[in-house]
Amino acid sequence: MWDATLVWGGDLTINATGDLQLSTGTQLGQQRVLRRLLTNAADYIWQPDYGAGLGQFVGAANIERAAAGVIYAQVFLEPTVSRQPPPTVAATTMDDGSVVVGIQYVDAPSAQTQTVSFSMSA
Repeated sequence: MWDATLVWGGDLTINATGDLQLSTGTQLGQQRVLRRLLTNAADYIWQPDYGAGLGQFVGAANIERAAAGVIYAQVFLEPTVSRQPPPTVAATTMDDGSVVVGIQYVDAPSAQTQTVSFSMSA
């Protein structure tokens, strides 16, 4: 199944023929993992259990451990994330209070290692 290419915080992409750019393969998996993690729980009224709401952890104590637990639970809900080997997650609080998250996982359909990273700030 294809999704429109939509990078978190960006806009839809138009291809050379003027149609919406479609996302497939490993790019689609990365896009879905990122969307799940950064979407607040209950923001999708038709899917109230969807979303990790990682933004809630910005400024909290022990964010690294709390965010890692939520990330592990949520990424396994995506069918493109292989269970073996398990993903690795690193969350680091920067001096300015922002949090940098890096996730490495194996894409199940392609068996290729993928990296997703992003920053969250208050």
